Amino acid sequence: MKVMSALLAVIILLLIVIIGVGAGKLHYLFGVIIPYFAIAVFLIGMILRVLRWAGAPVPFRIPTTCGQQKSLPWIRPAKADNPSNLVGVVGRMAAEVFFFRSLFRNTKMELKGGPKIVYGANKWLWAGALVFHYSFLVIFIRHFKFFAEPVPYFVTVTQNFDSFFQVGLPMLYLTDIAIVLALGYLFFRRLVVPQMRYLSMPGDYFPLLLIGTIATTGILMRYFDKVNIFAVKELGIGLLSFHPVAPTGIGLLFYIHLFFVSTLIAYFPFSKLVHLAGVFMSPTRNLANNNRMKRHINPWNPKVKVHTYEEWEDEFRHVMKDAGMPLEKEPVEEVKE
Repeated sequence: MKVMSALLAVIILLLIVIIGVGAGKLHYLFGVIIPYFAIAVFLIGMILRVLRWAGAPVPFRIPTTCGQQKSLPWIRPAKADNPSNLVGVVGRMAAEVFFFRSLFRNTKMELKGGPKIVYGANKWLWAGALVFHYSFLVIFIRHFKFFAEPVPYFVTVTQNFDSFFQVGLPMLYLTDIAIVLALGYLFFRRLVVPQMRYLSMPGDYFPLLLIGTIATTGILMRYFDKVNIFAVKELGIGLLSFHPVAPTGIGLLFYIHLFFVSTLIAYFPFSKLVHLAGVFMSPTRNLANNNRMKRHINPWNPKVKVHTYEEWEDEFRHVMKDAGMPLEKEPVEEVKE
């Protein structure tokens, strides 16, 4: 039912654009208004999300660590897992953002005969996530050619690298194959693994189906049902320059692709995909663990009158002396004698 709910949502979105463009001829609505609306929702949603995270009180250092904290000079600290300064935090964040280091170190638990709990490596998830994210990034960069004239140099370099193993014309992009395989693995992993199937919600399946539809329509337009590239570029440059036009001669498949991209953009701030920004705002990741070197006081604690041990001993020193209790310093009268 969870998968069917997400699939039903994708089918409804597909019917909306088919009816709107195919039957209603609402090219300007789906080609100009909806993309602008999606970008506005994305920007406002992301700003509100980040401001909400930034306003959350974090009085103490609460980094997630799995290594030795810096303490005594003769104890070797784990600088990568448990950084104690800004340089270490930057290195840890870079390894997390670019290489998914924590996911690489992730383990899986299984029940073997006995029953016996067995922990083992889980590198397939790391590999699938890494391939998906980098393929998505490369495809995103490649699409800049539709929004600029002349095509930026970095886009040309990315395209040449992506089509290194050229097979005929049009050039076969490696990321087109990689993203489909990675999406398939991430999707069927949630269906096949019982634990993941139990924990997964419709909101976990919907983004995968949405991105899968975007990738599929993009592949169809490139290799099978060709579209007018000049008209698409005219639309892209018009949107970026705020002089939009809805050119004719672009097939329905393109508007399906564009509508699902707009849906993904608008859905982004309200989904789990927002971890793109959340990873930088997480206090379990972006804080140095220097609790042994610096005292962190909660600024939101109300001020209370405290009675220190020195004050308590000054008040009861004579009584403590008569009771034979140890003192930090002797009573003044005895010192004078």
